[in-house]
Parts: sequence; structure tokens; C-alpha cells
Amino acid sequence: MLTLTEERKQNEALAHQINLSSKMNPQSPYAGKYVGILGGQVVAVMDTLDEVVEALAKMEPNPNRGLIIEASADYDKIEYIWRFD
Repeated sequence: MLTLTEERKQNEALAHQINLSSKMNPQSPYAGKYVGILGGQVVAVMDTLDEVVEALAKMEPNPNRGLIIEASADYDKIEYIWRFD
């Protein structure tokens, strides 16, 4: 059985792979979707974040074990917040 840290690394590696392929291939089944990952496997692909959160919560009550990404998001882009009220 994997430790939480090992499982997180596995989830992050898969998330990175999905993100890269979705950005390079708009025809990817993950493009424009939210993807839920548990145990290094894709377990949910939905149109909204709320749907993925709900699906993961039903499968795993511990939120630290799962990972959700917006598959086509540009996570390398730096955005600055100039003002916060």
C-alpha cells in the first residue's frame, strides 16, 4: 500500500501528463473537462468542478487522497493580482 506522499506523486504525474496532452490535442477526451484522479488512475471526467468534487467524495471520503485538474488549463502561466479588496 502506498503512503499518502507516494500516492500524491503518482496522481500529480498523471495530472501533468493529462494536462500536456489536453493542451497539445484539442481532440483529447479530457480537453475542456475536469478530471478526478485517485490512486494514480482517472476516476472521473466531468464538465464541471462541482460534479467531479461530488464524484470523488462518493469514492473517497479523505479529500487529501484525490486530485482534480482542469485538463486544458495553462498551469505554467503566471497571473498577477494587482489589487485585492
